[in-house]
Amino acid sequence: MLKIALSSQSLRSRCVFLRSLRVLHRPWTHYPGLSAARRGIHVESSPVIPTLTTSYAHGTSSISLLHSTVGESLLQTVERWPDREAVIFVQDGVRKTFAQLQQDVDQAAAGLLALGLQKGDRLGMWGPNTYEWILFQFATARAGIILVSVNPAYQVQEVEYALRKTGCKAVVCPIKFKTQKYSDMLKQLCPEIESSTPGDIRSARLPDLRSVILLDSRQPGMFHIEDVMQAGSSQYMQQLQDLQKRLSFDDPINIQFTSGTTGAPKGATLSHHNIVNNAYFVGKRLGYTWRPDIRVCLPVPLYHCFGSVGGGLCVAVHGISTIFPSAGYNGKANLEALESERCTFIYGTPTMFVDMVSRQEVTKYDLSSVQAGVMGGSPCPPDLVKKVISVMGIKEITVAYGATENSPVTFCSSPTDNLERKTETVGFISEHIEAKIVNPTTGQVVPLGMTGELMTRGYCVMLGYWGDEAKTRECITRSGWYKTGDLASMNAFSYCRIEGRIKDMIIRGGENIYPAEIEQFLHTHPKVKEAQVVGVVDARMGEEICACIKLEDGEECTAEEIKVYCKQQIAHFKIPHYVLFVTSYPLTVTGKIQKINLRDEAEQQLGLKKDK
Repeated sequence: MLKIALSSQSLRSRCVFLRSLRVLHRPWTHYPGLSAARRGIHVESSPVIPTLTTSYAHGTSSISLLHSTVGESLLQTVERWPDREAVIFVQDGVRKTFAQLQQDVDQAAAGLLALGLQKGDRLGMWGPNTYEWILFQFATARAGIILVSVNPAYQVQEVEYALRKTGCKAVVCPIKFKTQKYSDMLKQLCPEIESSTPGDIRSARLPDLRSVILLDSRQPGMFHIEDVMQAGSSQYMQQLQDLQKRLSFDDPINIQFTSGTTGAPKGATLSHHNIVNNAYFVGKRLGYTWRPDIRVCLPVPLYHCFGSVGGGLCVAVHGISTIFPSAGYNGKANLEALESERCTFIYGTPTMFVDMVSRQEVTKYDLSSVQAGVMGGSPCPPDLVKKVISVMGIKEITVAYGATENSPVTFCSSPTDNLERKTETVGFISEHIEAKIVNPTTGQVVPLGMTGELMTRGYCVMLGYWGDEAKTRECITRSGWYKTGDLASMNAFSYCRIEGRIKDMIIRGGENIYPAEIEQFLHTHPKVKEAQVVGVVDARMGEEICACIKLEDGEECTAEEIKVYCKQQIAHFKIPHYVLFVTSYPLTVTGKIQKINLRDEAEQQLGLKKDK
């Protein structure tokens, strides 16, 4: 417990430190005598004047940062639109207005206090997209309890690491979902549960765990969600109200685990201030402050920042109605929900949009109500953006870029940006955020248009990795800059182009080659459904380019055909030396492609792998 307490204290110290930086780095607009280039770039709408003179941008705004907690944000929205639909879970038949949601949230929050949870305790939410996920997202925030977003695909070893690392006092989950048997895995970890009194679990492997709350049926040693809802008596309701005075918008409120492609997952710790402001300013850019009757279809998982902030927090901050098509991803359910619920927005990762485009080409759903969409979570191929516009008829598609550690969005296009800006960049800098692109070796800011490492600073930067000061110091500099690890370039309007990951860069005969550029080109081939490019070992060149390609269903293609296609349109040193046709890619539990493992598989298949 001492280690956890120290971790929490260090995060609070970092929070104070980062906020002091925001005072020291006051927006340039406070100094009218300076040139326009030195005052930052105004980004309340798409920049039309090429203001920047080097690869540093500060997104200025006439609107101040918000200073509300998550709970306060929801309450303010409830007071404005009590009878508006807040959330709809189509598969489960659940529909809640803002007033109903707030009533449930307070009841659940009081119930958690009755179970013995206190401000600063951690509660793990482990499961798919259900109403209870949203319910506990807001209930924990209302009670000052830190929500730990646990990937629903985690297996025993992974969930043990996440719960133990964060010292979770409670876990909320269904008994099972599809092939995932959550309660069985918890009992495997903690056989003591079945002989315990609910709320008094004593486990050797999870020493901080006291309560397991099941969402569907009852089991020995565990609470049922109804127990929690009924425990919130008037005594605990009053305790909840008194607690509000002790909550600060700088408090940590959410821990989200990164993918862990290069090691153990890290728990990015986010404050109310981080996620409330990100939800507000991203929603503002999408038009949530002026569009009427916004109905967002949200198929992305809630355990991910894209879903919990872009979806859940936007419900609280902007009063949007959010439709969840299914508990787990289902492309058919997405399109059916868009049609039946008359959604106006659709969120999705590139993979989800690939699936929806393919289905829409076969079965023509009525998507006439859908005005706009947001694509993010991983690199977005330009050709896919064009297909979403042409096949799904979504004219105002927006590409967003960010990281869990940045709450998450730092760059985002405007729905009204032209096609070139939407397909060739990840948009322009967000409000109240700084970004710079530096030479990875010297740390110096590079000229406009040059490639370097992208770094960000501002309200969006996480408090730190929970219980891991060393990893925190590796990625956040003493002056508050977060190192994204992404290679990028920036133009004079602050539009950013992501070239790839530093660790993914291929060095062929001394030439730096960025896989993302080749991948985007390969996506233009009519037979290519998806392409990933890696560097494989080569005795002469150091590394050679290998393209791992998934073909469209029913298509056949040869490596020579791909190379000929490349020869006609890209520089010779960027043409893949090897072309492999694959049916799948190695993925992390969050669905991101593991390029390290893909490279190993490619080298093995090509006979380049040396025996150990």
